[in-house]
Amino acid sequence: MSEVVLYDYWRSSASYRVRIALNLLEIDYRTVPVNLLEGAHRTPDYLTLNPQGLVPTLVIDGRPLTQSLAIIEYLAELRPECGLLPTDSADRQRVRALAYAVAMDIHPICNLHVVSHLMTLTEKADAREEWMKHFIGDGLRLVEAMIGEADGKFSFGDRPTMADLCLIPQLYNARRWGVVVTAFSRITDIDARCAELPAFQAAHPDRVKP
Repeated sequence: MSEVVLYDYWRSSASYRVRIALNLLEIDYRTVPVNLLEGAHRTPDYLTLNPQGLVPTLVIDGRPLTQSLAIIEYLAELRPECGLLPTDSADRQRVRALAYAVAMDIHPICNLHVVSHLMTLTEKADAREEWMKHFIGDGLRLVEAMIGEADGKFSFGDRPTMADLCLIPQLYNARRWGVVVTAFSRITDIDARCAELPAFQAAHPDRVKP
């Protein structure tokens, strides 16, 4: 395999997901930081690589891949034995539903460019924090209900799946914005188990911060 390169922003939950996946699959990669706060994602060179100007971008097998869940599914197909997606089609749908509940329902409305636009529409000083707490907290409440009392140590079964790769970064964001997560007992139990795994530890924003 040629060199694998991850264009990454340390606090991006989408990038965080892909870092976990690469670590779980034991794929060596080089990181190229893309500082969103400094607008590095809008430079001509980066837009040539990723026309959306988003992170992450993963260059693997000689091609640039974008969109974190599409990247993770690509990696899961490369290494089906890793279990990021189950082999049974009904089980795969379940894992995808949990992953999408975070990546498509919570994450987009709490993204940097959305909240930045929000702040241009109001003079309320704490609007950003209220927005984040409301949408992240309510979203995680629904994910907790989706997971329910299902058997297994993780979101689905006894090994991490794509669902956990989405959940853990969102829980990091929840704590960052002051969301009270103690009511989400199933989610916090899963988070504690993931925190024991080296792949999750190495991907944590505090470990990769430039």
